[in-house]
Amino acid sequence: MKNKKGRFLLFPGHKIDYLLLATILGLCIFGLVVLSSATLNIDPVSYVRKQALASVLGFVCLFILMRIDFRIFKKYYLLIYILGNILLLATLVFGHGDTSWGSRSWLKLGPINFQPAEFIKLGLVYSLSVFLEKKDDINQPLQLISVLAFAMVPIGLILLQPDFGTAMVFIFIIASMLFFANVSWKYILGALLAGILILPISYPFLDDFQKDRILNFLNPSANTQGSGYQANEAQIAIGSGKFMGKGLYQGSQTQYNFIPTKQTDSIFPVLVEELGFIGGAGLLILYAIMLYRLMDIARTSRDLCGRYLTIGYTAMFFIHIWENVGMNMGLMPITGIPLPFLSYGGTFQLVNLIALGLVLSVHYHKREAH
Repeated sequence: MKNKKGRFLLFPGHKIDYLLLATILGLCIFGLVVLSSATLNIDPVSYVRKQALASVLGFVCLFILMRIDFRIFKKYYLLIYILGNILLLATLVFGHGDTSWGSRSWLKLGPINFQPAEFIKLGLVYSLSVFLEKKDDINQPLQLISVLAFAMVPIGLILLQPDFGTAMVFIFIIASMLFFANVSWKYILGALLAGILILPISYPFLDDFQKDRILNFLNPSANTQGSGYQANEAQIAIGSGKFMGKGLYQGSQTQYNFIPTKQTDSIFPVLVEELGFIGGAGLLILYAIMLYRLMDIARTSRDLCGRYLTIGYTAMFFIHIWENVGMNMGLMPITGIPLPFLSYGGTFQLVNLIALGLVLSVHYHKREAH
């Protein structure tokens, strides 16, 4: 495409959601600033440099994927799905993790250490979007069963790691995609009833640390120096931030290392302690703008696969934000769910930006014939 002066336009302006791009960039910069404070007395240069490199690589992937028509991958959806499940199987056999949580969620390939389940989110959402598009009537029992079977294989492999928190993220994503695929309310209500019945039955089979998280959520003051320590310290940090915060790099809970996992799962308390209600509200406003733009792209998509894909990634971001903020405020049980664009983690940062690149591709190519 050329403009009136004959110059080649790699990214025609009307095809780009500049508000979404600006919001993502703002979140990444915000995240690097807060991460520098969270790691101030650990090794801020190393953490921030690695996160910045992951962000730069992620933005390169984002712009490349935005320019490529997301539909060209459709014919490979089964291959993507199969390779993803093989990767999860490899994690079960060769994976490693924190022995205190009993989960094998990481793979090491030479110098690269990564969490395969994060990349599987990308593949499953894309594969399931194509699979759903091919269904004539999702409410036909056999078609619905085939969709559920397709989606539950990777979830089952993740539960075997065991990684209950990530599995719940997957379930929420799939449920959201099915809801917007107009699955009948009788199936929705049936699934909710089944979930209510399964929860108490499954409790005796949970690991001890999983039981502790549930008990600490139900009774936060029961073991504040033991299994409930993380949640208690997070809430102290959030409460002490008040309206304006203590100032960047000035939070006592943060800088004296009272907050566990402060650079990953508990980075939200770092933000609120030092920047107060204003900082926390500012972050949530940025998230709200991002989610609104994502849902608008889904609404205006002329391609069913693109719509499902956008809904799936929107659900992924929403559940991460909801669970992470909620658990640090005592509104949800503690899980190992990081906060998008703030929590440290190269794999997580890269996956989030790749997902947004695919969504921006849906917006970029929506006017083209298919």
